[in-house]
Amino acid sequence: MSSSDWEGGKSPFGIGWPKLMMWLFLVQDTLTFAGLLTAYGVMRLSLGRWAVQAEVFNLYLVGAMTFILICSSATMAVAVSAAKRGDHRKVSTYLLLTTLGGLLFLGGQYIEWTHFIHEGARLFTNPWGIPQFSATFFITTGFHGFHVAAGVLYLLVTLWRWNRRSIQPESVEIAGLYWHFVDLVWVFIFTLLYLI
Repeated sequence: MSSSDWEGGKSPFGIGWPKLMMWLFLVQDTLTFAGLLTAYGVMRLSLGRWAVQAEVFNLYLVGAMTFILICSSATMAVAVSAAKRGDHRKVSTYLLLTTLGGLLFLGGQYIEWTHFIHEGARLFTNPWGIPQFSATFFITTGFHGFHVAAGVLYLLVTLWRWNRRSIQPESVEIAGLYWHFVDLVWVFIFTLLYLI
């Protein structure tokens, strides 16, 4: 290690400020989702009874939504890889595909919410007799849906800035961190709320 390493101005982890800030945001957001899912688990266990998810949800639709979101994570990974290689056209194509995946997921969520509301579910009432069931559903999936919608806007801004050549590959990578996080959180939500 040279003396210049101790003179300041260098990140001890070799990470840029924007990426570090995204990681800190994701840690904070992870704690928020962990709190939501933990509260769901404690509430569900303490009630002793719960609606049968397979009778309430269209698991084919939710499975398709999950598949689309996972595929969008793959397209985001390709966009990040292409950005590091400087392949501008491929970055644009795969950012668009990732955005499309996010929009399809949100469309599926709209269909699911519409059906759920049509069945009589409201924030604190539902025909299945357990008020906390619909409250948990709306709050958790709504919070995640907000993150997906924000991610779609983030991707569109990143795409626009990339096409103007006003950002570096690291900016695409940072957008990818956020998108992968949103996808990973959905895997936990899908497993805990819909399957178990």
